[in-house]
Amino acid sequence: MSQMLALVFIVLILYIGDVVAARTKAWVPSIFVCAVLFLAGYWTFFPEDIVSVAGIPPVVATALMYLLIVNMGTLLSLQELKAQWKTILIAFAGILGVVVFLLSFGTLLFGFQAMVVAVPPLVGGLVSSLIMSEGAADAGLVSLSVFAIVIYVMQGFAGYPLTSVMLKKEGKRLLGQIRSGELKSVDDTGKETTKEYEGAKLFKKLPEQYHTSYFIFFRLAFTGFLAYFVSTLLEPLVTVSPMVLCLLFGVIGRSIGFLEKQALQKANGFGFAMMGLMLYVLDGLRNATPGMMLDIVYLLVGSILLAVIGMYIFSFIVGKLLKVSKAMAYAISLTAFYGFPADYVITNEVINSLTKDPKEREILTSHMLSPMLVGGFVTVTIVSVILAGVFVNFL
Repeated sequence: MSQMLALVFIVLILYIGDVVAARTKAWVPSIFVCAVLFLAGYWTFFPEDIVSVAGIPPVVATALMYLLIVNMGTLLSLQELKAQWKTILIAFAGILGVVVFLLSFGTLLFGFQAMVVAVPPLVGGLVSSLIMSEGAADAGLVSLSVFAIVIYVMQGFAGYPLTSVMLKKEGKRLLGQIRSGELKSVDDTGKETTKEYEGAKLFKKLPEQYHTSYFIFFRLAFTGFLAYFVSTLLEPLVTVSPMVLCLLFGVIGRSIGFLEKQALQKANGFGFAMMGLMLYVLDGLRNATPGMMLDIVYLLVGSILLAVIGMYIFSFIVGKLLKVSKAMAYAISLTAFYGFPADYVITNEVINSLTKDPKEREILTSHMLSPMLVGGFVTVTIVSVILAGVFVNFL
């Protein structure tokens, strides 16, 4: 398949996902539609490396991920980040629910080793899945080695629609409060927010002709490099994902005025970067063959079902204690099934489907996007890798 034909096919799938999400008002998230279509493509006529052939190999996707996550950090202030302690506790509760249900009920139904392999991928991303897959292979558990990858690939099919439903419920609840005057655009101290300067304050006096897209890309890339460099310095003492540090450094970069808010959008690069990263995520579906799916379908469905139930119960309890709505608490926990960029995509789709009013969208975004981003990073990027490092020793 030629490069341009491959690009036409995969971008068409992304567009179809957007159309379906718009037509269904985000009840069917675009990423869910894209995943189904990619799976159908891989099972029919797509070459396994269609994403790389189209021009987005893993090395490009990784570079885009650095830029995007730093950019996500510019959406959050230090004050907002500190205010997300409830989100972190709820995310931990959801993970605990998965661990408890799989190691108890799951062990009775499917065996201890299968559940040990299932837990880290279910609450995490690609890294934890690869750790468990390699660990299972080294232990001679070939089918469980495949299972570790497939469960990572397929868990989004449960997470995407459930998250969309929960966020729509939460969004409608918040919209009711907004329209009744109960909820306004306020910060966590209760004071009315003022329109803050969204540019890079350190370069406020720089002549306009020097504020080019390349200057923004340079600062985003430099911030991403700092995150990577610090993660390597910390490596002998503690393993910290550079992606987590990218988010933190993005927040700091905006706070000190080195980066502007939504820097990647201002550089006109956000759309392309999101396209590249979405394609990289969907590229993981190439490993899920029909035969592989049939061999482990019961184990796959059972594990995901138990995880969903455990996650709901534990997040509901902790959300109740912290006075966070049931829908929002569950949505935060569900980010463990997919993480970034799906948490960002689904949240924005839901907000855009609920209202056309820019002010209402701004308030909804301020209340819903930050918890979803922080929840995704806590579960997928941090906790799942730690769990994988511990659980792999039980194989």
